[in-house]
Amino acid sequence: MILVFGGTTEGRKAAKELEESGSLFWYSTRDGEQQLELLHGKTVSGAMDITLMEEFCKEHQIRLIVDAAHPFASELHSNISKLGIPVIRFERIYPERDSRIIWCKDFPDAVHKIKGTKRLLSTAGVQSIPKLQDLKGTEIFHRILDRESSVSLAEKFGIDQSHLCFYHQGEDEGIEIDKIHPDAILLKESGLSGGYKEKADAALSKGIKVFAIMRPPMPDNFITVDGPYGMRRMVEKLLPEFYPLHSGLTTGSCAAAAALAAAENLLESSAPVCVNLMLPDGENIPVDTVCTEKGHAYVVKDSGDDPDVTDKMEIHARVELLDSTDIVIDGGEGVGRITLPGFDCPPGEAAINKAPRKMIEDNLRRKYPNQGFKVIISVPGGEEIAHRTFNPRLGIDGGISIIGVSGIIKPFSEEGFINSIRKCMEVARASGEDRVVINSGAKSEKFLKDYYPTLPAQCFVQYGNKIGDTISIAYELGFRKITLGIMLGKAVKLAAGNLDTHSSNVTMDREFIAGLLKSSGCPDETVNSAHTITLARELWDIVPQQNLQSFVNEVKSRCKNACAPLSKDAELTVLLIDDDGNIK
Repeated sequence: MILVFGGTTEGRKAAKELEESGSLFWYSTRDGEQQLELLHGKTVSGAMDITLMEEFCKEHQIRLIVDAAHPFASELHSNISKLGIPVIRFERIYPERDSRIIWCKDFPDAVHKIKGTKRLLSTAGVQSIPKLQDLKGTEIFHRILDRESSVSLAEKFGIDQSHLCFYHQGEDEGIEIDKIHPDAILLKESGLSGGYKEKADAALSKGIKVFAIMRPPMPDNFITVDGPYGMRRMVEKLLPEFYPLHSGLTTGSCAAAAALAAAENLLESSAPVCVNLMLPDGENIPVDTVCTEKGHAYVVKDSGDDPDVTDKMEIHARVELLDSTDIVIDGGEGVGRITLPGFDCPPGEAAINKAPRKMIEDNLRRKYPNQGFKVIISVPGGEEIAHRTFNPRLGIDGGISIIGVSGIIKPFSEEGFINSIRKCMEVARASGEDRVVINSGAKSEKFLKDYYPTLPAQCFVQYGNKIGDTISIAYELGFRKITLGIMLGKAVKLAAGNLDTHSSNVTMDREFIAGLLKSSGCPDETVNSAHTITLARELWDIVPQQNLQSFVNEVKSRCKNACAPLSKDAELTVLLIDDDGNIK
């Protein structure tokens, strides 16, 4: 059993990740004002002292705690650390400390340094008001949450409403500064999710003095992560039965971690057994590494419970220093070569996708910003194992591909995956919204969230390849407004009537695509080119501009027809997404 202390953005992320397990957990907030729809989690509200915590943990047999509370909730963190239960600290991501800011170790230190300031804007929150009472002679304006309980507490502390101001989601941080014209602003080091950087940048850009209170240290017995993937992997380690299936790492993550270890081995003459790998979303996870010789390291790929042919293979990286600051990435033994157009890289290049290349570069630049590297990724046995993949059919010769968009593999059996879709759809239904937006994964979901900015996050449900099952579940649960977001590779399969677009079930039908092009009025030359493409995304470049909208409409119409029997009287909207995120 897991108990989450939340009430924050990190708490919301933790709950979403834990929901995917289908297991029961508890989510605790001090005031119960955070709106959170949970299917498997149960909420508990009200502040807990150490006695109440001990009683709750004993009654509900809590075996693991996720502390995702505000970083300045020091008393709460201290009490949690005394429970004798393993604690995962879901920490925020913090930018580097800016030397232009006046840093304060705590509130008394801040009061001491601020004294003499005539007009101060404090964004430290309503609970901090009594801590600033010794600032005699300073006119203080307090920016607090725009909710009744916060206003009531501020009034209880003796603050007149004329000295209260409110921030609203999406509002420019400079608006209140321009209204108040403070001589200085007080912040807490609340991390990226707390808007700390935006507040500091807005004040500094206007020449206003910035005081910031440094975040307090966490107890030594906390295990710290800074994102949902890291939290999930730590839960899997500490409470293995909580998730029915365990996550793994992509070949891209393994390659980036190996490159980072090899660079450290070369430049610092150390042999790291673990590196701190930054994933594409900015969070950091530990990855075990093995150094064999100077400038060379490898990672043993852990696919978790995903049925992946590359599981337990060694992903190697060898690095050499360059005189420039360039980072050059290539493939060696066991990494395939691209022979056909249509991939992230042109023919002749190593089959290392764009996202892993960027991950390798970002991790090396973060640690060694002024050093250039040549990085060679290799996979012993990769050429042999590639015959068990679709690489030969796609025109990738000589080995496997280094892939992965998120850096993490979330495994699902077929039954488990469909069950997870149902769970997510039930959460979407519980939100009270009448529209659900289904999409293939993280990349398309990001674009669709921008398209539907007012829809809550739980209304976006990923189908992977199970388009038909997902639409059926949505309809069964009562959704009558269904948006299908789809990228071209899956769209041409769906348009042909394939409601499960997984490559193990269906491959791209070039003859069918030629028919689509012909129906769209494309010239014969374009129609004939359908027989030579490797990936459907090439069609974005092949279809003449004057025929593009007709082609898009034809694809969308065929997709809609394929799904119509499943959605009956529902309003089905099909949105075609190109590689740059443009929605057609």
